[in-house]
Amino acid sequence: MSSIFSKIISGEIDSYIIAEDEKHIAFLDAMPLVKGHTLVVPKKETDLIFDLESEDYKNLWAFTQNIAKQIKKAVPCKRVGVAVVGLEVPHAHIHLVPLNTIDDLNFKNARLTLSADEYKEIQQSIINA
Repeated sequence: MSSIFSKIISGEIDSYIIAEDEKHIAFLDAMPLVKGHTLVVPKKETDLIFDLESEDYKNLWAFTQNIAKQIKKAVPCKRVGVAVVGLEVPHAHIHLVPLNTIDDLNFKNARLTLSADEYKEIQQSIINA
């Protein structure tokens, strides 16, 4: 079940990594809804988030909570929204989206096109938060 996320995890595909540990990785979404839109992914290939072992599920959410706090400090927003959709990539993942309005978390919205410099700036601001 090698997905695009597996290729990011293995380093085959470049990404803007926010944080990583032995079981999780967080990186900026390549097609963000808003600046700071981040994906949090377990490194173990699992299609459905609810198929994760209970301990792995809890650890994923604890890792996600830390990333959300960093995003909130780094990106001007009222709060950080969370979405688990799972239809677009067959690898469990959590969307963290900085929100100023409810419409910021609408997946029907046009996606942003950011330059490499913009991605790097956002990445560094979250890492340094």
